[in-house]
Amino acid sequence: MMNYTFFAATTFTEHVDLGFTKLEWWQVVILGIVQGITELLPISSTAHLRIVPGLLGWPDPGTAFSAAMQLASLAAVITYFWKDIKQLTAGTFRAIANQNFQSKSFQLVLGVLLGTLPLIIAGLALQKTLNSPNSPLRSLIVVGSASIVMSLLLALAEKQGDHERDFNQLTLRDAIFVGIAQAFALIPGVSRSGSTLTAGIFLKMERETAARFSFLLGIPAVILAGAKELHVLLKAGLDTNGWLILLIGLSSASISAFLAIYGLLHYLEKRSTWIFVWYRLLMGVFLLVAVQIGLLRN
Repeated sequence: MMNYTFFAATTFTEHVDLGFTKLEWWQVVILGIVQGITELLPISSTAHLRIVPGLLGWPDPGTAFSAAMQLASLAAVITYFWKDIKQLTAGTFRAIANQNFQSKSFQLVLGVLLGTLPLIIAGLALQKTLNSPNSPLRSLIVVGSASIVMSLLLALAEKQGDHERDFNQLTLRDAIFVGIAQAFALIPGVSRSGSTLTAGIFLKMERETAARFSFLLGIPAVILAGAKELHVLLKAGLDTNGWLILLIGLSSASISAFLAIYGLLHYLEKRSTWIFVWYRLLMGVFLLVAVQIGLLRN
């Protein structure tokens, strides 16, 4: 392994996509809102952060921006589900103290931690490809194709018809299965929320329960991804203006992410996910066609 200090000083910034530093503050506000909403809805934030700048002629904000913006989603999820998080944490500590390892809280927290491992392993394996500027995985062909595939999988999950399991019926096996599905979200266009929601519905969870569990499962993953990206940006020598741009984006993304959680959970209490199936299918087709006719750059 080469000397890391020398590498960081000379070529590190070449391997970190800092496209967001070329944006104006008002553009960052808009993209923060887009990120906050689409990160938590099952429609792929990566796709929208390619589509919106592409159509408006703005620079691609890059993977570093979208990864760091996940901290806004984390703030929204923790705020919204603070009561659930406290109950699960307290229940887990009680279970450990009493050696009651069949406790529902303990099983779910353990499942969340184990369910994060596939994402960590896959993320480490793909980190160089995912973080490099002009990564082939961020091509619109990949994003569009992934969006179409996920729309079809969500449609299959919906067609099962049985969506009766509530939050109190979730098991360790559920957490691990949904965690494995979460790892596929490293492929741009899949969507972490989309993959975990789809997996939950396949497991016959109530739609609102699947979404709620998806948000909670994502907490460790988002903490790790956000912390890693902040470390990368520190090593890249991001200047004061760059940090200010990130702060502006985080502020707008946090507000929109909180509203997205509220809207999605209330929507799924009484309605199906078919609106997202059709949205993702049409978005995927649009991306593939847009690249072919030159409307968007691949």
